[in-house]
Order: sequence, then C-alpha cells, then structure tokens
Amino acid sequence: MTVTSSATRAAQILSRPFELNGLTIPNRIVMAPMTRKFCPGGVPGEDVVSYYARRAAAGVGLIVTEGVYVDHASAGEFDRIPRLHGAERQAGWAEVVRAVHAAGGTIMPQLWHIGMIRDQPEGAYAGAPNIGPCGLRIDGTEGTGKAMTRRDLDDVVAAFARAAAEAERLGFDGVEIHGAHGYLIDQFLWAGTNRRADAYGGDLVARTRFAAEIVAAVRESVSPSFPVVFRFSQWKLWAWEARLAETPAELEALLAPLVDAGVDAFHASTRRHWIPEFEGSDLNLAGWTKRLTGKPTITVGSVGLDGDFLAAFVGEGAPLQDLGHLLDRLESGEYDLVAVGRALLQDPQWAAKVLAGRFGELAAYDAESLKTLS
Repeated sequence: MTVTSSATRAAQILSRPFELNGLTIPNRIVMAPMTRKFCPGGVPGEDVVSYYARRAAAGVGLIVTEGVYVDHASAGEFDRIPRLHGAERQAGWAEVVRAVHAAGGTIMPQLWHIGMIRDQPEGAYAGAPNIGPCGLRIDGTEGTGKAMTRRDLDDVVAAFARAAAEAERLGFDGVEIHGAHGYLIDQFLWAGTNRRADAYGGDLVARTRFAAEIVAAVRESVSPSFPVVFRFSQWKLWAWEARLAETPAELEALLAPLVDAGVDAFHASTRRHWIPEFEGSDLNLAGWTKRLTGKPTITVGSVGLDGDFLAAFVGEGAPLQDLGHLLDRLESGEYDLVAVGRALLQDPQWAAKVLAGRFGELAAYDAESLKTLS
C-alpha cells in the first residue's frame, strides 16, 4: 500500500463520528488521560484551558482529562493535581469545557482515587490515612494504611457520585471512572491487593462489588443520556505482568457486574495495543471486552509509538509506529475508539496531521514534553 493510500485510509477510518449514549463524538480519536501536575491547589488555570483547547482544535474528537481527585480526604497525594470540588476549581473546569466545545471537541473528566498508592501526601492530603481493601501495598506487602470500613466504602462511593453530578452541571460530556493501573478501584478488583473476607473480597465477582457500587451511584447521580465510561487494565504500576483475568470467561465475570451497574463504554488500558490478550485469538483487551459485553470500547497502548512503555517516560525516545494494524482492527469493528497518549503530549497537532495524511511531519516521542503544557 502506498503512503498516499495509507494516509487516505487513515483519514477515512479515523474521521468517522461515533455515537455514545446520545453523545456524538466527531471522530474516533481520543486523548488519553495523562497526569500533568500543572494545577496549583487543584485549580486548572488558563494554561490548562489552552492545553486542552489546542488538541480539540487540532481534531481530537474526545478528550479524557488527566485524573481528577474525587472529594475524599485520602483520594490523592499531590496538591498540583486537579480536583472538581470547590468554587475556584469548578470555575476553572467550566472554562476548559467552554474552550473545548468552542474548538469542536467533547470532553470528560477522569474521576480518580489513588488508594494505597501514596508516598508523601502533601497539602490537603497530608493528614489523611492511606486506605485500601486490606491496607496492602500494590506489591502485596504490608503497608502503613488501613483496611476500608463500611463507612469508608460508602464515603468513597458518594464522592464519585458527587463528582459525576458536578461534571454534568459544569457541562462536561460524560465521565470516566478510573478503575485501572493499581489505584483504589483496581486494588479491589485484583486478588494481589484484595484479601478481604467480607462481601467485597473473595472470588472475582465479589471483588467487583465496590466498582459496581461506584458505577451504579454515578449512573444514578447523572442523566440517563450522560455517558459513563469505565477504565480498567490487567497491568498495575509496579506490577507490570499482573492480570485480573486469565481467560475470556474470567474477563466476562469481571465485566458483567459493571455492565449491569450502568457502564456505557469501557476504556481497556494496555501497554501495547497490538498484543493479543489471550492465547488462541488475535483480539486485544478492548476487542475481547466488546465481544463479551457488547459495549463500545476504547483501545489504548503506545498508539503511534513503537517503544518500551516505561523507557519512554524516563527519557528514552519512542520511535514512530505504522498505524496499519490499528486501522485494520478499527475498521473491522474490534473496537470503536482509539486513545492516544504520549504522541499527543509530544505534538498537540498530532490528530490534525494524521487526519490530513501528513505523516511525514510526525516526530518521535521525547520525554521532555512532560515538562510543559505545550
């Protein structure tokens, strides 16, 4: 296939609109959530407004924001990560939403509680205890935290519901619940960190109960046509080879309660999108998720790059990757939307260049892009 025909094909496939629970996303390109720490006191300023607006103006169809801490004392660690609660923060996010909509994009906040992944909490989080299913660190060793009580569980569920309602009031187009990468919700899903003996621990279905309660509370707190996306992963921070499900049957058991609770779409996070999830099939995690649930899915994992996931974040460049495999799977319906992370940090014009077939203008990822809101 020639470069010209490849570029034309990319433009045709990626530029197709997509309907998600009544929301029209103008194309198939999603900006993946990426922690940036540019919000002093949790307040998004004009630099954050411009950062997201530039990418919407360049053709990103759906922006999923960096993780936004929910309103709970133990939810976060860093004072410069954004929040949704508080008048000044809400005013800042309202400006972000306005700018993205004016540029033709759609936007959802990623709602986040980090659980036991806290080292030296600062600012508003300095005095709160680390909490998790059992107080275990992500490596399964004893930590300094505490196992969550029934009241803790209820408080966190309510915090997610309040954040979702606030997001709808501010004009966001939906919400994404962060249930991946070893943070609080994922700590309940994974047997390595959930050794509870009550209704929230035990087999895989029981370990989904906390996540399903959060989804149900979020669904109840917003309008029926307000999309609710759930992000999950097999891998964890500092536990790269961890797996929630070893077989499609186990994955179905994990996802079914979340579907029943009201999830509209799944964001299946993998480190490399082109790697099959289970033996005997070429489907990746997003592909299996769609097959098992019938729900729309977002694929993600080094899209537009071809390098080691971790090395790219510590300064080693990630060379460019051909998009042919991605386009084949998207066109076949294996998944519906494609989230792009580091490539969009590197170049806010990435979507515009790809949609216009200007592949020669794309540059390899450089970790220096983490230092600015370019």
